[in-house]
Amino acid sequence: MNKKRDELTKGTASDLQPETGKGEVASFLAKTKMVRQAQEQQGLKPVSGHLVFALDATMSRQPTWDVACSLQSDMFEVAAAHGALATQLVYFRGTAECRASRWTRSASDMIGWMERFDCRAGRTQIGRILQHVKNEANRTRLDAVVYVGDCLEENPDEIAGLAGDIALRGIPVFVFQEGTDALATTIFKDVARLTGGAYAQFDSHSKHKLADYLKGIAAYAASGRDVTRLPPELRKQLPKPSR
Repeated sequence: MNKKRDELTKGTASDLQPETGKGEVASFLAKTKMVRQAQEQQGLKPVSGHLVFALDATMSRQPTWDVACSLQSDMFEVAAAHGALATQLVYFRGTAECRASRWTRSASDMIGWMERFDCRAGRTQIGRILQHVKNEANRTRLDAVVYVGDCLEENPDEIAGLAGDIALRGIPVFVFQEGTDALATTIFKDVARLTGGAYAQFDSHSKHKLADYLKGIAAYAASGRDVTRLPPELRKQLPKPSR
């Protein structure tokens, strides 16, 4: 595995590795209990779902980045009706920048992060996002991953292999493609199918569709993967429950 691709973000994801020593584990559990007690004192519900929200932030994506930013309040509001959702923003832009935020339960956090950055020209780095999802799954139960992008400029076999690894961890990936790039369509559909997620297209004239998709997935993740919360177009693509 390319070492550069594994280094998602210095000072963020790389600092979240679980501790392994007995004393360190006890310390970690104590900190977790303190966080939970603090949340209860503030009247916050325990987190019931974790959603990775990943975006292509290369130059062509600025309009969609702005739309996604504007939808954060709606996503969290919908999720709150079904539980407490923690979200992590992951994005790539430029020649080698790929970053992950800390987990948050706040729409204002997400909006603040997204407003702080602009899109920059560069090639896609979807493989790095999928590798990050694999790594994060070792620390956190992930209920869903959302990826929004328009094209793919990487090795399709490598992307499919990473999707297969994510599938083994039981994490559905929902892929939303703006436009009709043929190669991207094929690979994005494969990623969704392999992981037990769903795929859909949208364009500049149907951003409301993206809003419906994102709100549905937020509710799905916050409710413990209640499939009835998903829009029908996505729900019908999910694997049938095994009998």
